[in-house]
Amino acid sequence: MSASMDSKLIPDAAAGSGGLQALLGWAGRHPLLRPLAALAALLLIDFFLVPGFFRLEIKDGHLYGALVDIVNRAAPLMLAALGMTLVIATRGVDISVGAVVAISGAVAALLIGGKMVVVDGVSQYVSNVPMAWALAAAIGAALLCGAWNGLLVAVLGLQPIIATLILMVAGRGLAQLLTDGQIITVYYKPFFFIGGGYLFGLPFSLYIALGMFVLLAVLMRKTALGLFIQSVGINPVASRLAGIRTAALIFFVYIFCSFCAGLAGLMVASNIKSADANNAGLLLELDAILAVTLGGTSLAGGKFSLVGSVIGALIIQTLTYTIYSLGVPPEVNMVVKSLVVFLVCLSQSPEFRRIFKAAKS
Repeated sequence: MSASMDSKLIPDAAAGSGGLQALLGWAGRHPLLRPLAALAALLLIDFFLVPGFFRLEIKDGHLYGALVDIVNRAAPLMLAALGMTLVIATRGVDISVGAVVAISGAVAALLIGGKMVVVDGVSQYVSNVPMAWALAAAIGAALLCGAWNGLLVAVLGLQPIIATLILMVAGRGLAQLLTDGQIITVYYKPFFFIGGGYLFGLPFSLYIALGMFVLLAVLMRKTALGLFIQSVGINPVASRLAGIRTAALIFFVYIFCSFCAGLAGLMVASNIKSADANNAGLLLELDAILAVTLGGTSLAGGKFSLVGSVIGALIIQTLTYTIYSLGVPPEVNMVVKSLVVFLVCLSQSPEFRRIFKAAKS
């Protein structure tokens, strides 16, 4: 279910006379080895080429530095990747994530906005509606998007990429209609805390992503949900014959994926203090898919790793930061990502691995 489950093998492997060799062999076969090695290589490059990359400092009780900035900016991608992990684990894919981000941010910005009022002789901005209601409406819109995708995939049997492509196009258009094609600025300061605030010296967005990860990890490890998702990804027909409500499970993972995207949309809108329906979440779904596959989740379904998806998100954000810090043109970022996608697909191809092993021998 998750790569972390392999940790149970460590004590047994290290107990015998060849314990060290067995432990090293286990580490070499661990599915998280490659993503961790890739992240470590990027950090090493930054250590030598980006001055002060690992320097951290505290200002006004907040922790600042390149590492903090990477984690903060990776938080929306982490959320999107966690939701995408469950979808891909069931042999699906959701390419409407970016559109859901735009819809969520647009709904929140429209409802919160911010109008100037005078209270006790002091001018200040207040929300158009209570912020809690605005946030609930934004998440509700995201859940409706997930229900739409789930209906098309789980109930009507459409191919996931086609079903979510519909919302990818229509959802972006809906977000632009809601904002009338304009950037909706938010002036209500409490809203800024979601994506730009700090708690105990660390970005608040990090706590949201961490909380979602812990919730998912508990559900996957302490309930049968993770086993059911893995079973459906391996063989949906056999799972249905075994009594698993396959359609309901697939419906749930698409709703959950959109829920994560809705939270990411709130983070993005809060961070930039506005709703940009044209650019918010643009191509985020591709980064989420890449993060999931970099983390070791199989595109064929069944095998998945939540920890790996988080590491994959950090790899992508670190790569982006490195490219920008070295003064490389932004266009190169897309080329590098495409090469990474190509290599990931090759690494998951049984035929390629067979040819590679044959060539080595």
